[in-house]
Amino acid sequence: MDTPLDWNHLRAFLATAESGSLSAAARRLGLTQPTLGRQVTALEEHLGLTLFERKGRTLVLTDAAKDLLDEARQMGVAAARLNRLADGRVNTLEGMIRITASDMMSAYILPDFLLKLRNAAPQLRVDIVAANDIRDILSREADIAIRHVRPDQPDLIARSLGEMSAHLYASQGYVRARGLPATLEDLNTHDFISFGDDDLLVMQLNAYGIPLTKDQFRTGSASGVTAWTLMRKGFGILPMADDVASRFPDVLRLLQGQTHLSFPTWLVTHRDLQTSRRIRLVFDMLAEFLSERAGERTPA
Repeated sequence: MDTPLDWNHLRAFLATAESGSLSAAARRLGLTQPTLGRQVTALEEHLGLTLFERKGRTLVLTDAAKDLLDEARQMGVAAARLNRLADGRVNTLEGMIRITASDMMSAYILPDFLLKLRNAAPQLRVDIVAANDIRDILSREADIAIRHVRPDQPDLIARSLGEMSAHLYASQGYVRARGLPATLEDLNTHDFISFGDDDLLVMQLNAYGIPLTKDQFRTGSASGVTAWTLMRKGFGILPMADDVASRFPDVLRLLQGQTHLSFPTWLVTHRDLQTSRRIRLVFDMLAEFLSERAGERTPA
């Protein structure tokens, strides 16, 4: 092993070890599965070791890989910090920036921002990581994150962008078939679409006075884009940010004036990256863009 380890290969190994499959690790890193598989294979060839064994659909660490895992994690933390410190001292408006956000925001809100950003910094390449889980800023899975909970890690900087308003929505076909709910109590007889975590959604909507039980979830998806498509096809009612829903004239806002849903929005980056000119530009422009949109749509 005369050549040093490749950080991308090490990161692929760590993601696969923690995720248990190439497909999950690829989604986590924003890569294609074949690309990630090649990186793991390249690391195995570099080390002369087999790192994973397949058991059913799951990849399991070999004994040799288990012995290396803790060291690899420490190397990964050090490499990520080195990258952050180097990026934090870059004063150009060129290079790559990775922004992570929910799939709905990535698909329907961020493209408008990217058009503004391209005019301000045409040499930047921006990679949008559309994911509904929380991507790790500390390990450089993303440079900037848009989140709906405030992170508590001391090395992260979070800026509050205010509250985004939301309502319950249904398709016209669903309303024709099941009727238009006139009161909150009417919702007891309607179907809802799950976003993936039924208990959390029930708790959140109950806190807003919306009577909902897990039995009312008849279909759903962890993908917001898929859940929204199911709603538009008439499978049930779904809560959604007004900023997104306003782009779809075929959907109906339900119980306007009776529901006042909202959720906080936070823009997050690592403290080490705040000195990077390109990341600071994107962070500040994105904060202004999202704050304006949150202010345009207040709960009705």
